[in-house]
Amino acid sequence: MRKVFLFALLCLAGLLASCGGRNVLYIYNWGDYISPEVVKKFEKEFNCRVALDFFDSNESMYAKLKAGGGGYDLIVPSTYMTDMMYDQKMLRELDRSRLPNLKYIDPDYLSKVRDSEMKYSVPYLVSFTGIGYNKKKVRNFEPSWRMFERDDIRGRCVLLNDPRQAIGAALITLGFDPNTRNPAEISRAADLVIRWRKNIAKFDVDEAKRSLISGEFWLIQTYSGDMLQALDENENIEFVFPKEGYIFTADTFVIPSDASNVDLAYAFINFMHRPEIAAENMKFVKYRCPNTEALKLLPEELKNRPSINPSKAQWDAARPTLDLGVDTRLYNAAWDRIKSGGD
Repeated sequence: MRKVFLFALLCLAGLLASCGGRNVLYIYNWGDYISPEVVKKFEKEFNCRVALDFFDSNESMYAKLKAGGGGYDLIVPSTYMTDMMYDQKMLRELDRSRLPNLKYIDPDYLSKVRDSEMKYSVPYLVSFTGIGYNKKKVRNFEPSWRMFERDDIRGRCVLLNDPRQAIGAALITLGFDPNTRNPAEISRAADLVIRWRKNIAKFDVDEAKRSLISGEFWLIQTYSGDMLQALDENENIEFVFPKEGYIFTADTFVIPSDASNVDLAYAFINFMHRPEIAAENMKFVKYRCPNTEALKLLPEELKNRPSINPSKAQWDAARPTLDLGVDTRLYNAAWDRIKSGGD
């Protein structure tokens, strides 16, 4: 009799979950990287709840997943990490028939990435890594990565807490490919970052942006979209493309192989690429979405920003970050040396 009662309770719980309960979509994303209003619209339309968790670097996200910290239905890694995760069978291949809004994806963007057929990833947002600075605080500014060596801003500058971005900037400064596999070149770049490390306050991502707005920091390595957000709060902030060159970053929607709410993940990806939704999200995050119809819906003041609609010369100067397979260990070892102060 007790077994029958327990069985009845389990059936009732299942019925309530399927009829009255709300599905939960678990997303692992960067901070400040999606419009809260867009999320609310999705929740209302699909009668679900979106649970957001955040990371501040591809490497920390990857380490957490490899250590068993999963449970996500959708993740937003950068392309080089996406490629590596796919090669390690951490991602599902996508059924494009469930994503009709992929017809809006910019083919020029697809020509720059490995997963040009969107076999396992869908582009979300694109950014350029450059320098954000306070025009009132930094004198005789030059659009150069060498600014991080200036004694007059010691303790007032920040580098991104991201090995491929920080080391990549140093490689570009030295005239090397930011995707080099040459140990000597990577070592020289690490030496340069160690020199910069003595000048910076810390390695950071989101807090550095907020501290630049408040005036605590004067110059930071940052993403173009973050600086467009910052301009809304402090008119003295400016973003520049360093003359030596810079890195182009694309973040993607991927569905992990152990995702439990796959249907809702597909719905979310397709929803985010509705032109009107993608445009609304761009207005909030200030990053470029490679959705051709959405870009047409932007207000002129945003549409005319180089970081949203870069010129051909700016696109040509931007270097992608590529998955280096086993040679990623060279950057990880260099990063460990940088973080330890060069010991």
